[in-house]
Amino acid sequence: MFNIFKNTFVKMIVALTAVSVVSGVSLVLVYNYSMPKIKVNIEREKNSAIKNIFPGAVKIEKTGKEEIFRVTDKTGKLLGYAFIAKGNGYQGEIKLIVGVDPEIAKMQGMEVIESQETPGLGAEIAGEKFREQFQGLSITHDVEYIKNRKPQQPYQIEAITGATISSRAVVNIINERIHEVRRILKGG
Repeated sequence: MFNIFKNTFVKMIVALTAVSVVSGVSLVLVYNYSMPKIKVNIEREKNSAIKNIFPGAVKIEKTGKEEIFRVTDKTGKLLGYAFIAKGNGYQGEIKLIVGVDPEIAKMQGMEVIESQETPGLGAEIAGEKFREQFQGLSITHDVEYIKNRKPQQPYQIEAITGATISSRAVVNIINERIHEVRRILKGG
């Protein structure tokens, strides 16, 4: 009786080990096959977002500094800088591409490239109406969000009704990253 149990137990261990090894190897192969394609898609999405912010962009080159990109037109004129800004929102991480002018005084625009915000409310941060508020926005002062009224200052945007946390998160992410980018590019 003990011999039968022992043989069944050994067979079960061998079978589970074989399944585990095959599963592990399969996962590694799928990961190694798909990761280069994922990286290409992420790069394409980033470049597309930058070109939406800077319509005349021809050349986008990394400055070598913390995901900050120089954006130039066909004549080589500097249109501004684009950079990735990310932080926590209401439901998870929000990842943005932000474009600023060469003097880092005005925003050229903002694109949401990743967000887990609530559909129908917080997800409106990716909507055109909200994003348009950032075009030409003064960033010599911290960006502010206001609720239930129109902006009175050139550095203010109107928060999305019912999604104040998401609006605040975007503003905080942008302000924090602009301070970092200004320090990096201006050296102080």
